[in-house]
Amino acid sequence: MATFVIRRLIASVFVLLAATYIMYNLVALSGDPLEDLRQSSAPNKEQLIESRIRLLNLDVAPPLRYFIWFANVITGNFGVTVEGRSVNALLEQALGSTVQLVTISTIVAIFLGLIVGITTALRQYSGYDYSVTFISFLFFSLPIFWVAVLLKQFVAIGFNDFLEDDPQLPVPAVVIMALISGALWASIIPGNPRRKAITFGIAALATAAVLTLMNATDWFSYPALTIAGVAVMGIGAAFGFTAMITGLQNRRALVAALIVAGLGIALYYPFQFNLSFYVTEWWMLLALAVLTVIVSGTIGYFAGGHDRGPVIRIAIFTGVTTAFVIALDRFMLVWDDYAQSGRIRGRPIATIGASTPNLEGSLWVQGVDIYTHLLLPTMALILISFATYTRYSRASLLEVLNQDYIRTARAKGLSERTVVVRHAFRNALIPIATIVAFDIGGLIGGAIITERVFGWTGMGSLFQNGLQRVDPNPVMAFFVIVGGLAILFNLIADLVYAALDPRIRVN
Repeated sequence: MATFVIRRLIASVFVLLAATYIMYNLVALSGDPLEDLRQSSAPNKEQLIESRIRLLNLDVAPPLRYFIWFANVITGNFGVTVEGRSVNALLEQALGSTVQLVTISTIVAIFLGLIVGITTALRQYSGYDYSVTFISFLFFSLPIFWVAVLLKQFVAIGFNDFLEDDPQLPVPAVVIMALISGALWASIIPGNPRRKAITFGIAALATAAVLTLMNATDWFSYPALTIAGVAVMGIGAAFGFTAMITGLQNRRALVAALIVAGLGIALYYPFQFNLSFYVTEWWMLLALAVLTVIVSGTIGYFAGGHDRGPVIRIAIFTGVTTAFVIALDRFMLVWDDYAQSGRIRGRPIATIGASTPNLEGSLWVQGVDIYTHLLLPTMALILISFATYTRYSRASLLEVLNQDYIRTARAKGLSERTVVVRHAFRNALIPIATIVAFDIGGLIGGAIITERVFGWTGMGSLFQNGLQRVDPNPVMAFFVIVGGLAILFNLIADLVYAALDPRIRVN
């Protein structure tokens, strides 16, 4: 394994060197970085030109200038732009902005894509499968800039207009959403027509009841989950993760998950109205998340008996879900203060930028501000990526389910949950690992069009501005980071192969 990794890294270094050499020369020879100064009418134009030539070593031919740039990069210095600004500072700002943008969208797209792809494979050729296939290809075919404009118009402007008046869902909207929910659940859950009709009725009535309750409590102006919502989500997570991983017949796992959920519910009021006021930095919130994992894992360990591994996982998943819902409710409590502040003025869904300038408030207010600015670009990226993960996960799981060892597992009398979760799902992840690895490496390069539409100054903007100004240094900083990450994630994909499938040996 070590030999393989070292060999791959050495080969990748040579590939990256050749690629950077070609890229540097292409950018340097694509135009004149002094064009703006040559067209200037400033009285000291000649001095400005001479200063830029010395600053960027423009008196050296590009093939040789590359080695000057490379010598600086080895020391961690990416140089300066044509305007004299430090590329390292610009790179730090752009990389942080892009990571913030693409991390959430990538995680959500992968999570939703895998879930929907797996469920469509299990419900092959059903109405649900056909509907998801149609929606996936529809989103995949839409240009990102058009999706972004539609999101601005209908999600941002439309929802902000909705909030300005008395935000109440009209009765026709409630009825339509209830019918859609009923049809969706009836198509997902298998069974005979009578069972589907019952599922449709329950889902439709439950959706209508929830939406009516939201109208009655003025939820859109003062959103909250309350302890009742946290209890429903926590207990539901306990039963759901237990049913999916070990089955509800494993009482140890179910008890451990319920203990974790109960502990979270018991801590709801102490956290919301006491402890949360002392959480003033993001690292504190992260520390609480780590503590949640440790406590949940410990409960799973002592409750797990002889088969602790699955019980620990169930307890951790339940604990993280419950803690996330509690934190989400805490953010919701400051929604009205944020929306009615002087900087927002009742229109909270942002259409441009990464944050509201000069906004003052607690960590929770700042978190809501980050959410409102991330919402639209994240939705745009998710809609485009969703189709890829859905289609690949569906095709991969269907291929695995047709293998001989799956038929053998079913012939032995194993439950369908065991066959799918423990045997089919793991092997179906092998081709998905490649797509995920390359997507993560590529997305760090920035969603150039999305950043442009929503006014994000990320890696895509750094690259685009460098090309427009014939400025090799920021372009090469972008290229080195993205190229290095592509190589790294390609290597990670190979190692994940070996971890998912013991038959694959990296040597």
